[in-house]
Amino acid sequence: MQNQPTGTKKVPTARKRRDINVDLIAVIAAATDRDPCVLTVGQRDALPSGPFELSHRSLQSGLRDWVEQQTGQPLGYIEQLYTFADRDRISDGREQRNISISYLALTRQDAVTAARKSQWKSWYDYFPWEDHRSGTPAALDVLRPRLLAWADGTTDAATRRERRRRAGIAFAFDDRPWNEDLVLQRYELLYEATLVEEAGGGSKAISPVTVAGRAMVADHRRILATGIARLRSKIKY
Repeated sequence: MQNQPTGTKKVPTARKRRDINVDLIAVIAAATDRDPCVLTVGQRDALPSGPFELSHRSLQSGLRDWVEQQTGQPLGYIEQLYTFADRDRISDGREQRNISISYLALTRQDAVTAARKSQWKSWYDYFPWEDHRSGTPAALDVLRPRLLAWADGTTDAATRRERRRRAGIAFAFDDRPWNEDLVLQRYELLYEATLVEEAGGGSKAISPVTVAGRAMVADHRRILATGIARLRSKIKY
């Protein structure tokens, strides 16, 4: 038997591959006479997006390239919203980390060329419980018992109290004030309670979409929630 040369390391015969994908996603918002809107692309409900590639000079330049390709709209001022890197939110059977870096941009609704496969959708198509322009939305009457049932669906008393507390603050139960900035927290609670389609709740997911809202591709509705919250806080302060 030959001795292994000094100073060399044994190379494993197999190594589990771990992939990291970085997606750049744009929340492009505009206001109309009727609704605040977001620009979506394709036949499915998706935000303009694309992978960060080696040819991109920076994250922002990569995002601008994808948005212009998909919508024909060159972006002006943009600001970074949030970065999500949760492994369990998007699963396709591989050990893969998906990092979503989102940006917010404002434009005029008529600035996007109609020839592109893009369209404006009301925010409230995706978050009907957020529309308080005519008073408390009917969607909350359906959501309240579902959320409380989820909160009570554990044998651990501390977990039950914490769930009820979070639901009460986010959705203004028990005469609490409604905080319009908690858009992401409300969506996250509905996701955790498997009451939205993206959570894979099956029969637990609420129907129709007038209550649960329209589902979006991958994690895009979560990202849209961050954009709405950012804009609301800017308008307020």
